[in-house]
Formats: sequence, structure tokens, C-alpha cells
Amino acid sequence: MNEHILFVEDEEELCMTLGDRLRSEGYVVEIAVDGRSGFDKATQFSFDLIILDIMLPFRSGFDLCTDFRRAGLAVPILMLTARSQSAEKVVGLKLGADDYVTKPFDTLELMARVEALLRRAPMKSDTGRTASGSERYRFGSFVMDIRRAEVTRSGKPVNLTAREFQLLRYFAEHPGIAITRDELLREVWGHRAGTFTRTVDMHIASLRQKLEDSPKKPGIIITVPGIGYRLLD
Repeated sequence: MNEHILFVEDEEELCMTLGDRLRSEGYVVEIAVDGRSGFDKATQFSFDLIILDIMLPFRSGFDLCTDFRRAGLAVPILMLTARSQSAEKVVGLKLGADDYVTKPFDTLELMARVEALLRRAPMKSDTGRTASGSERYRFGSFVMDIRRAEVTRSGKPVNLTAREFQLLRYFAEHPGIAITRDELLREVWGHRAGTFTRTVDMHIASLRQKLEDSPKKPGIIITVPGIGYRLLD
């Protein structure tokens, strides 16, 4: 299935040239020319990636990025900025963007960033499909909708980054099973076995802050001493 990309950009010429280039690579591209329509499309339809300009009519890319994450959308976000100040890039990443490209950009570089983000995005599978055709996992009061790339708790959205979503999905696909850090590094991050890093523990801590009633006494993602972690089934 071809990946669906939402491109939120108000420059008509760039919409045409980059949109055509993405389509020539086999992607299905939807265009939104302002922040208002960008938010509506992102929350009403399912996308695998959002390319988001910062300077937009009605709502800025920063506002949209914040609103997407608050709405529970874990889709990867690639931000475009016409400025080179590092402070602006940091703001975008802190608000939930996964990567950024500064205008004017090299098209080959942008395509490489797109491919990299899509490789890291939550993967699709036939596991857990409901009768309606969507892919969902349930654990406790949480519902994880794979096709919409969102997590809700008692009907309210949970704000997760794309990496947190992918990590939680891996746990949801293996409920009750103790999973080692090496396995998580290999399957979620693509690192080779034996890589020494605190990345897994840092992301687990972040997930617990967002999922657990008491992060210091977790009841959803459980530590398995000497092994790793497991999702309470």
C-alpha cells in the first residue's frame, strides 16, 4: 500500500513541484494550503507522514504540531522552515516534530528525510483488525488505533510521539511477554544487538509518565528484573 502524505504549505509553486515529486516516487499526496484546513484533514483522515510548513495562514506550523499531538496523532511530522536559527528548530522538536528541513532545501535531502521517517513510522499489519477494518489493540482503559496512529484513554487522546507510539505498539502486539532491551532496540529502533544505550529506558519512562496513574509504581508497562519490560495483559 502506498504511503499517504499530507503536505501543509501555502506556497502554490512549492505545492506543485514537491507534490509532483512525491507522487512520482509513488506516494499519495494531499495538499492543505493553510493551518485550518491542515488540521481538519489531519484529524479527519489517516496519513503516514505530515510535511508541515511553519509560516501558514490562520494557524502556524508550531500551533498545528502542538494540536496534532494533543489530539493523539502519533504520525511523524517533518517541519519546513525558511529560517536557519537553531532556536526555531529546537522549538519544533520540543512541540513534537520528528525532523526538520530548512528552506531552501535540496530535494534529494528532503526525500531522504521522508523515507527515513516513513521507515520509523508505526508499521501496518493485519494483526488485530476489527470488523470495521481498522487495527486496534485494547489494554485496560486504553485503545490503540493503528490506522489512525492514535491512542485514547477512556475516549480521551493520549499525546505520544511517533517513536513512543511505535514502542507501545510493539508491547501491544506481545501482551504479557517479557521483552528484552536488545529486542526493543532491534525491532523498534533498528539497532544491532548489544548496542549500549539508555534510549529504551528513557522512552519507557516517558511512556509511563503519559500512561500510568503512578509512574513510580507502574501497572501497565512492568519492569521484569534482569530481562526488560512487559505490557500487563
